Amino acid sequence: MTTPSPTGPAPLRVILVDDEHLIRSALATMLSLEEDLEVLGEAATVAEGLRLARTEQPEVAVLDLQLPDGDGLDLCARIAEASPATRCLVLTSHARPGYLKRALAQGVLGFLPKTTSADQLARAVRSVAAGRRVIDPELAAETISSGDSPLTPRESDVLEYAADGAAVEQIARRAHLAEGTVRNYLSSAQAKLQAANRHEAVAIARRQGWI
Repeated sequence: MTTPSPTGPAPLRVILVDDEHLIRSALATMLSLEEDLEVLGEAATVAEGLRLARTEQPEVAVLDLQLPDGDGLDLCARIAEASPATRCLVLTSHARPGYLKRALAQGVLGFLPKTTSADQLARAVRSVAAGRRVIDPELAAETISSGDSPLTPRESDVLEYAADGAAVEQIARRAHLAEGTVRNYLSSAQAKLQAANRHEAVAIARRQGWI
């Protein structure tokens, strides 16, 4: 944790929400090295993240999209109600056009992949805190060229998890979903893409840049 200097401004207060402990701890360590940033706390779920935001009222919440008990973008909307001054920065391995479009529609200012460097992330936190938008340029270009996906973000997730031929049980574990829910998403995605099976649906979605 950092502490403000006697003469300097107070550091920007940040919370982290990610269910991957190693990643979350690494982010906390990296951001805490910045003199003008202070990590107030960490959470692994939507419920914990909401409680943390309500208690700490941070300037910025850095969070993942995929959480065990829900959706990171839904958490952003709930944080906006519980802590109106908090701005959200999404840091995810699921950096896809469908998610970015939904995030922008919700007013999320920051959207970056987890491959972002520590220095880039620190700069992004400062920009988001100041009310400036920070979007990964490659994802922005991909989003512009991809057109509108008929798939929901969760359908896209399930298709991506199915891309390596994984069984429904494996997909369910990866996506934190029930097996029946996975089957429903696969069936819906296949129907929307007019695909004969999940493998064809994956191929179509990949050609269009939707996964």
